[in-house]
Amino acid sequence: MKKQIAIVEDEPALRENYSAALARQGYSIKAYGNRRTAMQAFGIRLPDLAIIDISLEDEAEGGFDLCRDLRALSAELPIIFLTARDSELDAVSGLRLGADDFLTKDVSLAHLAARVAALFRRIDALRRPDSAVDLIRRGALTIDGEKMQTTWNGTPVTLSLTEFWIVHALARNPGHVKNRQQLMDAANVVLDDNTITSHVKRVRRKFQQVDAAFDAIQTVYGMGYRWVE
Repeated sequence: MKKQIAIVEDEPALRENYSAALARQGYSIKAYGNRRTAMQAFGIRLPDLAIIDISLEDEAEGGFDLCRDLRALSAELPIIFLTARDSELDAVSGLRLGADDFLTKDVSLAHLAARVAALFRRIDALRRPDSAVDLIRRGALTIDGEKMQTTWNGTPVTLSLTEFWIVHALARNPGHVKNRQQLMDAANVVLDDNTITSHVKRVRRKFQQVDAAFDAIQTVYGMGYRWVE
């Protein structure tokens, strides 16, 4: 069965370009021009991946609201922001809401397709019977790859797809420093340094909401991050 991608973009020409390019890659495409119609459809069936613009018709930050609503429906759904807004604040804001990737509209269609494929590869890796992420226990941490569930002292910690892979990469080899490139390789995605930093900060906050004393992710300045038990 074809994977279904939802594209939420208020400019018809761009919406058609993205839809056609991804359809050529073998995906089933559903396209929407505003947040309202997209959410109506998502309430009936979630896509396998969503590509969202930030500004949607008369809503300057409608995409942010849509991302928040989508995350309430699914923690694991891959979400990509594709927007003309290229400020670092917008990128950080999108990632804080739980997006997995943030691209600007000057990106080539081939590059967009590659980033989509990378997100799907991460999902497929979790579902392989011989997956190396089946079960990891590190002190209070338990990672169940098959169910894509993470717990801390038995309490669930809801992570996005990218966040899950970052935690897995760190916890799999506790004490070993992982630089940003290694975390990108583990997550099978291309992100800049600021994006990786934002994801790590978000992961820390999620664990700290469960345990205020959480300090298992240690920053090694100038090198990267490591998991300490």
